[in-house]
Amino acid sequence: MPPRRKSTTKGFKRTSSLLQGKIRTASETRGFAVTRLLTHWTEIMGEDIASIARPVDIKYGRQGFGATLTVLTTGAQAVMLEMQKESMRERVNATYGYNAIARVRITQTSATGFSEGQASFVHRAQTKAGPKPDPEVLREAKDVASPIADEGLRAALEAMARNVLSKSKQQES
Repeated sequence: MPPRRKSTTKGFKRTSSLLQGKIRTASETRGFAVTRLLTHWTEIMGEDIASIARPVDIKYGRQGFGATLTVLTTGAQAVMLEMQKESMRERVNATYGYNAIARVRITQTSATGFSEGQASFVHRAQTKAGPKPDPEVLREAKDVASPIADEGLRAALEAMARNVLSKSKQQES
């Protein structure tokens, strides 16, 4: 029998792993068997649609021939979304990988006023608060990634090197 691997987490778990079951249960009660539609709405629909609408519910018919996706928007934007229903359906089905959604239903709410009906479709950019990285770590990470010609790959490699080097410096101290 091989030796048992020593845990590096010291009994701690990632928050995402703790919440994943609860999020899945909550989303499945609203019809979202695949939570990717909720978590990646902006990437699936694009900035223009995601800024004015959000998914609310998926209902499956009795015969099982496709589901109905309900999308929430403000009254003024409903007409614009009505014209884009087919492209929205195609984008969602591309995410699922098959024709899961047969219809898209638009519901409207007031942007202000009713406490339950207030809608905010602005997606906030994720910000990471933390200490400033050591200039030595930044320089070292840039040196590691400098031979890479592809700009996107170089940036990703540099970010990864910063994380690894920062973590190793924290463990040393």
